[in-house]
Amino acid sequence: MRTVTITQFCQEASHLLSNVEKGETYIIVRHGKPIAEIIPYTGITTYPPSWKRRGLRLQVKGASLSSAILSERTEE
Repeated sequence: MRTVTITQFCQEASHLLSNVEKGETYIIVRHGKPIAEIIPYTGITTYPPSWKRRGLRLQVKGASLSSAILSERTEE
């Protein structure tokens, strides 16, 4: 894994991407801080599609809907 600056990447993009095709990995840095990683494409995604990811559970204030419905039924 090699580290290159944004300027280096812009100047040598074609050469660096050829190396990525051969299996090389690069970390792109801006002002010494890593901002991106360029890795060879494998065709395999490690993240599930967004529609399969679990969302956050909502926290509802007050009584639950089932409790409200049950109390309405008993009042009638």
